[in-house]
Amino acid sequence: MAVPTINWQLRPSERIIRGNEALLEKKHLIVGMTRMRNEALLLPDTLDYLSAQVDAIVAYDDASTDDTVDILRKHPKVALIVANQSWEKDIAARKLAEGRHRGLLLDMARAELPHDWMFCFDPDERVTGDLRSFVTGLEADVSDAVRVQLFDAYMTPEDCAPYAPDLPLLHFRRFYGPEQRDILMLWRNRPEIHFAEGHGRTPGGMSNIKIDLHCQHYGKSLSVDHWEETCDYYIRHFPFDTYGKKWTERKGQAIHTESDFQRPLYEWGDELFANAVRI
Repeated sequence: MAVPTINWQLRPSERIIRGNEALLEKKHLIVGMTRMRNEALLLPDTLDYLSAQVDAIVAYDDASTDDTVDILRKHPKVALIVANQSWEKDIAARKLAEGRHRGLLLDMARAELPHDWMFCFDPDERVTGDLRSFVTGLEADVSDAVRVQLFDAYMTPEDCAPYAPDLPLLHFRRFYGPEQRDILMLWRNRPEIHFAEGHGRTPGGMSNIKIDLHCQHYGKSLSVDHWEETCDYYIRHFPFDTYGKKWTERKGQAIHTESDFQRPLYEWGDELFANAVRI
């Protein structure tokens, strides 16, 4: 397979902030990559949770208006931050830019944080397995990337207290929908794996992809207020036909007795996994 020649460059609105420089120029087993905007509520717990999972973190902040960048800068596992000062207002341009943002992080990590594996995560996700043991147990010729089985957590009538920053997010909610999304989160540091504009979260250049591990996703279950803010965000900033209509119908529906897809909810564990419906 030909090695891609993509080398992403900073734009005038972007600047690099160096975090813990002691992490640079050292070999790491796992480097974490994340792209975010206004995640100050979750970020302290996210970074502390990841401290046992990864050796270093590179982050792209997409013009946050809260304390996200300051929280990133102060955490000892954060090595490099790309801080964007100008958020794309155009929907199509913003979606297209996701691949460039992650490609820039990947280039930086390869240049300054030599690593065996990259872990691509969002702040509202919690993988429940031990990443370090998992990747060291994978044979080199079996897989070069891993899709993780992700399930949405839900607020229910008996479990709807809002998330607070001093709480661990892992296992914060009791019930989850059975809808399973297989999200590309892990890949080996191989030169043919790359991001291009329009790739979004999934890079190209992978040939052997394994499905394993489980992940709790809390985007729908932090609080009733956050649910309403999420509805408004998608209604205002994304195409109506693909996002706006769906989230308009979800306004006022934060508390669930079944999933958004009209299926029963399950506690985290074997019964949930046995009833999983891949979407």
